[in-house]
Amino acid sequence: MNLMTAEQVAEYLGVKIERVKRLAREHLLIAKSQDDNGDPMFDKSDVERYKELAQRLGGI
Repeated sequence: MNLMTAEQVAEYLGVKIERVKRLAREHLLIAKSQDDNGDPMFDKSDVERYKELAQRLGGI
């Protein structure tokens, strides 16, 4: 499993970090663990699948 920080996910998706945290809170993007600061960590394959789905539905 390749984990990404919220900052890395935001950069990959082209959105602000606040949006990534909101997606995690709303369980649209599931965090696999937390870092030392309590910030969510995401599985890269989950993020890629989310991006593909969001693009098919009209954008992120």
